[in-house]
Amino acid sequence: MVDRECGENFMTSTACPETESPCVMPRGASPKREREYEELRERFKEEGRYKGREKEVASRIVNKQRAEYGETKEQKQKDREGKSPDRGLPVENYQHQTIGEISGKLHSLSHEQLEQIRDYEEHHKKRKTLIEELDRCLAEK
Repeated sequence: MVDRECGENFMTSTACPETESPCVMPRGASPKREREYEELRERFKEEGRYKGREKEVASRIVNKQRAEYGETKEQKQKDREGKSPDRGLPVENYQHQTIGEISGKLHSLSHEQLEQIRDYEEHHKKRKTLIEELDRCLAEK
């Protein structure tokens, strides 16, 4: 079924009570996300959580994860067009890495690369502890 508002294909036509729009996984979601959706839905049924809303809650959780990790149509399109905010940074998949993961990679970067990451961090994520770590590394180099 195709949702007229966003044009995406959906597995079922179940509507969310609040929005009256489909609350299920879009077709084309990765097998991993499909599996997560099924596991969440089954777990909610077994535990008796979200009675009657298991599909809705499971799909919202998985769709939120898809959005956070750049797996939606819009974000993939941005990436193809070169508009992804972390594109061109010296640390691959920077946007999805934790402070600990990034901190471990800072020592191998040049002064210019550190400045590039600091600028990105200051304008996008604004993680105070990472900015302080970047400042320390910049002072050393």
